[in-house]
Amino acid sequence: FQLDNVKIHFEKIKGEGFTYHQNPQLFPLNRDAPEAPYRFKPGGVIAVEGQDLTRAMSRLEVRAQLGDQECELKTLDSTHLYCEPPEVQPRSVDDNKLPSLKVFMGNLQVDLGQVQYDSDSLLSPVPLAAQIGLGAGTAVIILSVLIVILMYRRKSKQALRDYKKVLLQLETLEINVGDQCRKEFTDLMTEMMDLSSDVGGPGLPLLDYKTYAERVFFPGQQMALLIRQLDVPDSRKQTVEQGLQQLNNLLNNRLFLTRFIHTLEAQQGFSQRDRGYVASLLTMALHDKLEYFTEVMKTLLQDLVQQYVAKNPKLMLRRTETVVEKMLTNWMSICLYSFLKEVAGEPLYMLYRAIKYQVDKGPVDAVTGKAKRTLNDSHLLREDMDYCSVTLNVLVKNGLEVQPCPVKVLDIDTITQVKDKILDHVYRGAPFSQRPAIDSLDLEWRSGQAGHLTLSDDDVTAVVQGRWKRLNTLQHYKVPDGATVALIPRLHSSGGVNQVFQTGEKTPMLEGEEEEGLRLWHLVKSSEDPEIPKHRKSSMKERERAKAIPEIYLTRLLSMKGTLQKFVDDVFMAILSTKRSPPIAVRFFFDFLDDMAEKHGIDDKETVHIWKTNSLPLRFWVNILKNPQFVLDVQVTDSIDAVLSVIAQTFIDSCTTSEHKVGRDSPVNKLLYARDIPRYKQMVERYYADIRQTISASDQEMNSALAELSRNYSGELNYLVALHELYKYINKYYDQIITALEEDSTAQKMQLGYRLQQIAAALENKVTDL
Repeated sequence: FQLDNVKIHFEKIKGEGFTYHQNPQLFPLNRDAPEAPYRFKPGGVIAVEGQDLTRAMSRLEVRAQLGDQECELKTLDSTHLYCEPPEVQPRSVDDNKLPSLKVFMGNLQVDLGQVQYDSDSLLSPVPLAAQIGLGAGTAVIILSVLIVILMYRRKSKQALRDYKKVLLQLETLEINVGDQCRKEFTDLMTEMMDLSSDVGGPGLPLLDYKTYAERVFFPGQQMALLIRQLDVPDSRKQTVEQGLQQLNNLLNNRLFLTRFIHTLEAQQGFSQRDRGYVASLLTMALHDKLEYFTEVMKTLLQDLVQQYVAKNPKLMLRRTETVVEKMLTNWMSICLYSFLKEVAGEPLYMLYRAIKYQVDKGPVDAVTGKAKRTLNDSHLLREDMDYCSVTLNVLVKNGLEVQPCPVKVLDIDTITQVKDKILDHVYRGAPFSQRPAIDSLDLEWRSGQAGHLTLSDDDVTAVVQGRWKRLNTLQHYKVPDGATVALIPRLHSSGGVNQVFQTGEKTPMLEGEEEEGLRLWHLVKSSEDPEIPKHRKSSMKERERAKAIPEIYLTRLLSMKGTLQKFVDDVFMAILSTKRSPPIAVRFFFDFLDDMAEKHGIDDKETVHIWKTNSLPLRFWVNILKNPQFVLDVQVTDSIDAVLSVIAQTFIDSCTTSEHKVGRDSPVNKLLYARDIPRYKQMVERYYADIRQTISASDQEMNSALAELSRNYSGELNYLVALHELYKYINKYYDQIITALEEDSTAQKMQLGYRLQQIAAALENKVTDL
């Protein structure tokens, strides 16, 4: 059998039928007035609207003709055809003065109306005086443009000189702090060597899958959705569970699910937060069917690509503004959990520990979170202060014996900071959730015959000056080097600041102090005046940050950067190395993006690079770098978060295609890694290139991996709770969803609207029309 050069053997298609499609529809160029000519400006393209244009035909099979010449076809999708006419208006092939645009699709020929070029010949002659004036004006404009170009070139050369000068200054400063960095790094490596013996097995405090999923799917939400039970009366529980099971079956219908998502996104009241929440609920509900979840995600992403290709392709996946973008984030998180567990988790934990160790070695203001040792200039404690290291002998119960354990702290640490350092030492390498809470313990100073004294951040001995109250420190209590202390269970709530005051964390207790007219401070008093309006405060902050940072402070930042360099490199290398085979999900998704680009005729490498960057490094890895508590059972204080933010921003800068240049006015955080970012950029480009050259991940391989993930984590997530939460959105937009289903002929045949009405009846005794 042969049709249009397609040869088919009948034996291969026994039992199969032909699929017939309606002819594509093409609308006239002037839909409002089809008889009027379409005005065309030379140099552009003609856009033709239609329906079902690619249902059974590709771009190569379509031809467009304007008068006696071809109109070169550029793009064809289901609703638009774009063609580029000749620069000069072609002649008409019929009796009309103007040429007509005709489109040929197989045997189908459609006349879309006449086209008239806009040209100078149609304009009235220009008077001589006007021509002279126009010529003079043009000369002035050309002269102005030349002056601007010369000034621009001069400024560009100056900027390049400044850039090289800044790099040279940075290099000189880094050399100057090199000896200090090496000493700090040696101390740090000694500390980390002791720690690394605990890591790499049970010592790595990785979160279990359920907790990890909850933190990634629902970041910042207090309610533990994944461990909640169905909140319905016992009398209705069986009926509700049956209804939710029916809803689960309905969600497994791809047409219903895509219609449901598109209908929700079309509602004005459906906020961006709702989109992310619904996406995560769907991820929970379909977690045991990840193959189906992936197919739906791909379908929705194809729709998204279609939207952005018509506008600005480079903006696709830049933010999380749609349900499918959050579904992609969750999908990556599910697929890369084992990679985090086996490869990236350990270097990430070592980086976290290195940051914590370095930050804690210097003073940290307990109220503002600012630290002497940091990478972030906005969180840098700039004031110089006298302090010294103090070794406390902490009494630790080891079985039946109580042994003293030496712990190094600073004499200007608050009592809560001291307790935190003691717990960190005693429970070294243990998950943070398994440590006793700081507010459940008191610090007791045992000074022999003088007896025992309970220390706290706030008590009757606290120093009050005017409206300022200072948090108590070891220096305040005059605790000497070598003092013996013990952490004892707190018998009662003292109601003081210390019971909730964690290092670098804002607490409700502060508000209570301010209501009494007192303001707390630790190392430095806040420069903000409460009487200054908020908008003035923010502008003052901006001006303060805009000031050039003195060299001494830049040296501090560079010293911290040099000390942490190995650990930052190790994390980036773990993420971007292809020495071991990249995760199958990454290969599969990058292949999908390459296919989408090819399908839509996007041959711009930069666009595809941006898509890949937006879908993996910026969507998943930056989130993990900024929030290691999503993966690890650790506590991230403000001072640690400030350092992680700079490292995450460096990672973001390394993934961009734009050239990274710094000058005198560049943010300090960008200056720090200015010499490293080109190297990191090469790592990213090599990573993308290596993945493209590896053997593509087939659908069968991916489905097999997804099925294994579903099996491994089945029962981890309570899908009934997710379905019950999803139904709240169905109930809220019930009429709109029913209408959308009734308007779809395929959905009508499948009785999807009727099935949804049956579910509504079961879940809340809703009276249906059927």
